[in-house]
Amino acid sequence: MESTKTKILKLLRSEKGYLSGQELCEKLGVSRTAVWKYMKQLKEEGYQIQAVQNKGYCLVDVPDVLGESEIKSRLTTKWAGKEVYFQEETDSTNTQAKKLAEEGAVSGTLVVADCQKKGKGRRGRVWESPKGSSVYMTLLMRPDILPQRASMLTLVMGLSVAQAVQKILDSEKCTQKVQIKWPNDVVLNRKKLVGILTEMSAQIDYIEYLVIGVGINVNTGEFPEELQDKATSLQAELGHSVNRAELIAQIMKRFEDNYAIFEKTQDLSGLLEEYEAVSANCQQPVKVLEPGKEYTGIARGINKMGELLVEREDHRIEQVYAGEVSVRGLYSYV
Repeated sequence: MESTKTKILKLLRSEKGYLSGQELCEKLGVSRTAVWKYMKQLKEEGYQIQAVQNKGYCLVDVPDVLGESEIKSRLTTKWAGKEVYFQEETDSTNTQAKKLAEEGAVSGTLVVADCQKKGKGRRGRVWESPKGSSVYMTLLMRPDILPQRASMLTLVMGLSVAQAVQKILDSEKCTQKVQIKWPNDVVLNRKKLVGILTEMSAQIDYIEYLVIGVGINVNTGEFPEELQDKATSLQAELGHSVNRAELIAQIMKRFEDNYAIFEKTQDLSGLLEEYEAVSANCQQPVKVLEPGKEYTGIARGINKMGELLVEREDHRIEQVYAGEVSVRGLYSYV
């Protein structure tokens, strides 16, 4: 259920001019004193709200703040982000989402934090998670699919993030194109922008729950020296900050739409064309690091099960289900 603060933000955003205090009272079912208190609270949080006698309230500027009400007021989805849990600081949004899942949280629950103390990347790596600059979020799902198909949802999320970021770049008339490095990175200007980590609890034939964690370098100003040639942020590429809550809302919308396509066939056949159009791997020299073996080849796209197709020197096609894959020229493979 939406809070009064969420409803006020939605109403202020939908109004091009001023919204009278009387209108707000009637739509929210609260007193004028209550409206005034909420406006005061929003101003303290950084929202620029003009109050003019006999005209009402107008939202002039929105700061890049994250919070439950700010995120919820921007969501237009049916189930993705159905419940939002926001924390200023947490260990890891994936860890928190798994705890909520064990406690019975509904599918579509979104966990967001402004800072992570123990952010997780693939294979136990640490994800740098400073405060006030990036997006750290995890979507909890209880999908009715077989466990062996769960890894495809990493690709669905990767495509959704890439589409949402590209929309921002296009609106800024930025010529940069977002790419996806299979299976779990989103790349901009040949540097890592986004990391995705999917974890699940499952039995042999069904998934109890699944969490998809997304870390995005949004307004990161500087990176440690060892990451400067490997990582980038939207602020670094655009030259100004980006509203994180709006980006989250756009990603949830794209994911909900893409998941509906995936759900019909429970594979990626309906998304293949869009995925390969933004693939950083496709037709590129790659190095595959699988447990016990390493080889190079040319990536020929993915199949409908989300496996990377790699053509080896003897023209055999390998179907890579999991493992490290480096793309020549992308932050690690020279």
